Amino acid sequence: MTPPAGHRRAAWLGAGLLALAAVLLALGAGVGSTGFESLARMRSDPAAWQIVWDIRLPRSLGAWLAGALLGLSGAVAQGLFRNPLADPYLLGSASGAALGGAVAMAFVGAAPGGGGAWPAQLGVTGLAFVGAAGAVLLTLTLARGVQHTLRLLLAGVIVGVVLGAVRDLVQLAHPRILESMQVFTLGSTAFVGWSACALMALALGVCMLGAALMARALDGLTLGEATAASLGLPLAPLRIGLVVVMALATGVAVAQTGLIAFVGLAAPHLVRSIVRITHAAHTALAACMGGALLLAADILARWVLAPQEVAVGVLTALLGGGYLLWRMHRRTRDGGSVL
Repeated sequence: MTPPAGHRRAAWLGAGLLALAAVLLALGAGVGSTGFESLARMRSDPAAWQIVWDIRLPRSLGAWLAGALLGLSGAVAQGLFRNPLADPYLLGSASGAALGGAVAMAFVGAAPGGGGAWPAQLGVTGLAFVGAAGAVLLTLTLARGVQHTLRLLLAGVIVGVVLGAVRDLVQLAHPRILESMQVFTLGSTAFVGWSACALMALALGVCMLGAALMARALDGLTLGEATAASLGLPLAPLRIGLVVVMALATGVAVAQTGLIAFVGLAAPHLVRSIVRITHAAHTALAACMGGALLLAADILARWVLAPQEVAVGVLTALLGGGYLLWRMHRRTRDGGSVL
């Protein structure tokens, strides 16, 4: 049981993250090719306001939604596999989703996160979801479950490499998608529109509900397999459900924004460093933290070298990797565990 003080701290953290998201959305809507601009001044210019409404606002909202999906997926993965390093990308789901995106671009003709027609958008997202789910299930099959962490991570690396090679073969067979796939692998929110935001919002709602309903399984697994089974939890179907949640969240986010590094790994760690809470609240807070991280990185990517733009996936890799290295150094210096 979490003490009342923990609940209060979690509530304050959630409120703070939502307030931060609102501020970042306003900032994101005002970031143009020349830096920050006044929303009040743009409101008086119909052309400028159309740019805000049709391009900047959906991009900023899409960045928050994609980050929330990755943060939620990372929290589920770390709880399911009882491993602080088990973000969805380490289990091959990102490579599977990227392969699905490449197949969709090659055979459906859709671009990741583009406006496009609904059938094309559903094709990209659907195939990315199938690829992510298939990759995770293949990893679990090769690892023979989740009991052996080293075997699980090795299986994830193998599956990721193999599916990445298959994706490269698809690109070689269809060279017209090479440019889109380059943007896809670097990670970008530049092409996210309102239709992509709607898809990600729907996926986030479904995944949040699923994670909340199965949070007791994650709480039980933290106590060990035997203890969780003794509590009467149906572990087999709950694991399947959690894998579906993780794959759906990862697949939809990757389909719309490409490969965004470290958000799914860093967001749950940041939440745990602030408050210890049951998984029902932890997954929701990790989602809010992931959304804030990716939206802040997207704003920084647009502003730091304006009018040029840094790929947001490159920026999150640099910042997220630096944070985790600092955290690892501090914990090992103090004699604690690595993470």
